[in-house]
Amino acid sequence: MLDLKTIKEAEERLNGVASYTPFSYAPILSEMSGYQVYLKKENLQQTGAFKLRGAFNKIATLMEEGKKGGVVAASAGNHAQGVAFAANYFKIEATIVMPDSTPMNKIQGVERFGAKVILKGANYDEAYAYACGYVEEHNLEFVHPFADDLVMSGQGTVAVEMLDTQKDLDAIVVPVGGGGLIAGMGVATKALKPSTKVIGIAANGAPAMKESYDSKEAFCSLSVKTIADGIAVRDASPITLEYILNTVDAFELVCEDEIAAAILFLLEKQKVLVEGAGVVGVAALMHDKIDLPKGSKVGIVLSGGNIDVTMLSLIIEKGLVKSSRKMKLAVVMVDKPGSLMNFTELLSKVEANIVHIGYDRTSVDLAFGDATVSVFLETKGAAHQEEVRKLLRENEFKFEEIN
Repeated sequence: MLDLKTIKEAEERLNGVASYTPFSYAPILSEMSGYQVYLKKENLQQTGAFKLRGAFNKIATLMEEGKKGGVVAASAGNHAQGVAFAANYFKIEATIVMPDSTPMNKIQGVERFGAKVILKGANYDEAYAYACGYVEEHNLEFVHPFADDLVMSGQGTVAVEMLDTQKDLDAIVVPVGGGGLIAGMGVATKALKPSTKVIGIAANGAPAMKESYDSKEAFCSLSVKTIADGIAVRDASPITLEYILNTVDAFELVCEDEIAAAILFLLEKQKVLVEGAGVVGVAALMHDKIDLPKGSKVGIVLSGGNIDVTMLSLIIEKGLVKSSRKMKLAVVMVDKPGSLMNFTELLSKVEANIVHIGYDRTSVDLAFGDATVSVFLETKGAAHQEEVRKLLRENEFKFEEIN
């Protein structure tokens, strides 16, 4: 049973283990949105995500029941680290089944706690299916990442902390994958302050729970594809859906570009590193997906910060292009001495900084006597980029922009 009593019991078990993470005012987000925005920074949790709470509560309960033979979990990363941490804490063995595509930083995060990692399947659901068979074969205890009352009770402690810090919240915005976090938080919120709205946010590329919420029955997607790998769940759970239908007031989706923009915004403006799954609430706020009266006090959960460095670098690069701070051009010019120097001198007149340049005279698409210069520029916004385009046209350069 998931209720306020089990959530309070989880809070006691987590005391001194899970960090009471900061829940702080976000002035820039508040100004741009018209709401009073507070960020619950679960990315600063011990394992880098809220998942530690539910995993520890479940395993602590198994220890109380004398079940010390070892645990198995299936996870794309954050739940895995929570289970590995808790198993290490209680000195029991843990086996984690992760999808083949799991970022290396999350695999290493699990292994540093001494857990055994098995890579299996193209997504969470395939890893989960393998883990269930592994549990039966080896007679171990399975720690589900979301469809478990004890796990959900642990996750519900996030809402308890938020309402303890800011008692007059008008809304709490929560990332949704399998639904364990929002189920636990929804139950806690409606028990402590029923007037506070609970708003779920999922990724367009993993819409199973959103479609289940709308249709009021569990929905299974054919596939998932999103940079928010922590909420990339293909099949909705009837267990978490029941709690969600009873406690969640609204449910929205955000697209990949919106998620990427939110990662970059938090990194640049709030000086906070958050993974794709963790920023969907901020993405919804930034792109007007949340419908509340202006001035409302809104708490947003930043659910995790375990982002793959390769993915982060790609998001930053694309974000700089989208925000008109980087420009990529392919320019055709006459292949003769001085042409490239004249071109770069032109760019210096408009203070466009060259960060990369390439010169090609051999392409079969070029006329004899021509060359293509690929150039990456640092620019100062849309107006500055238009100034670059105007200058090239005035000097009769043929060019195209590279996406």
